[in-house]
Amino acid sequence: MSVTVETAARTAPAAVIVAIDGPSGTGKSSTSKAVAAKLGLSYLDTGAQYRAITWWMISNGIDVQDAEAVATASGKPAIDSGTDPSAPTITVDGVDASGPIRTQEVTSKVSAVSAVPEVRARITELQRSIAAAADRGIVVEGRDIGTTVLPDADLKIFLTASPEARAARRSGELKGKEATDVAATRDALVKRDAADSSRKTSPLAKADDAVEVDTTELTLQQVIECVVTLVEEKQAAK
Repeated sequence: MSVTVETAARTAPAAVIVAIDGPSGTGKSSTSKAVAAKLGLSYLDTGAQYRAITWWMISNGIDVQDAEAVATASGKPAIDSGTDPSAPTITVDGVDASGPIRTQEVTSKVSAVSAVPEVRARITELQRSIAAAADRGIVVEGRDIGTTVLPDADLKIFLTASPEARAARRSGELKGKEATDVAATRDALVKRDAADSSRKTSPLAKADDAVEVDTTELTLQQVIECVVTLVEEKQAAK
């Protein structure tokens, strides 16, 4: 019996905090959810939180180009994120926002809102509290997780891909009246990259100790397998 107990203790996976960063269209969300589900970890889409607060600003008539107005209102909405990778949720003031936050209007305005320091401070605090409460470990995806939100994460991964590949993936995700051609999607992605990378507060950037994974020529399953391997290696080393 003692041998069995010792073996179980030795092979039990360690709780790890995994930070996955990168621009839109690199497969962050699909990869992060799949990895978390496969390894029994919690999952947090931080981009959804910024989209949620942007949607609230739009819905409440706040001029998102008015940084002072956005800053003043940033503490008002109650944002709650569910961390089950098989069914992640996002609510604002108790209302399901999973659909509304994915509209083109929100997408076009989220960079302006997320660049406001007061917004980032508020959301960053929320993200850190969620990560700290994840006893089993958690996969957190975003743009500044490894550099700002969780600089002490056990594993940092930065996903990249060519603008063309990212545009094709993102265009394929859009449906109905929200759909657009690949060229227009590419232009929108490049514009957002520039905005996110040049903002003064917590810009999109690769952490010095992050593992870079270029997903341009990889299938989603290959990316998932790559990240799962990296996480398992980190768990084994703890």
